[in-house]
Amino acid sequence: MNNLIEEFKKNSSAVIEKLKEELVSIRTGRATPALIENIKVTVYQGTTQMRLLEIATITNQDPQTLVVIPFDPSIIQEIETCINQSELGLRAVLQGKQLIINIPPLTEEQRQKYIKLVGKIVEEHRELIRQERDRIRKIIKTSADNKEIPEEEKFRLFEKIDEVNKDVNEKIQHIKEKKESELTTI
Repeated sequence: MNNLIEEFKKNSSAVIEKLKEELVSIRTGRATPALIENIKVTVYQGTTQMRLLEIATITNQDPQTLVVIPFDPSIIQEIETCINQSELGLRAVLQGKQLIINIPPLTEEQRQKYIKLVGKIVEEHRELIRQERDRIRKIIKTSADNKEIPEEEKFRLFEKIDEVNKDVNEKIQHIKEKKESELTTI
């Protein structure tokens, strides 16, 4: 049964890493390749969907400008369209065989919009953690009901799950606060 605790820890860590990865793509007014690298791009007449970092080089031209150079120049239009249609509100401009993206400073309205987006993403990941916790608790309860483990063991495992859950939620809260702080810093 202790392996269930370890499984919960491992799965929770994976959710936290996924959360961090998603939050990196929310812009804070500074140009960084991580801002756009996870944009999904549908290429080759809609047959394939890939992340931007898998199909292009993304670099900083200066602190407010990103340059995207596709590995296959024939898909540059698809990349431009996906960047322009993303939730990030960015505009990619085609210059030869590359795309230039100017990252404008955030307005107060945009900052508030991104803070709400952070809250939404964090809540989605908290829900994943809750689902995993509930799944593990159900396995423990079923084991106790079937007399596979004693009642005291069930409560001990529930306490351990709750401890891990509390730690995970504190980490998630810290990540959320850090991102909100980045967004409100001018």
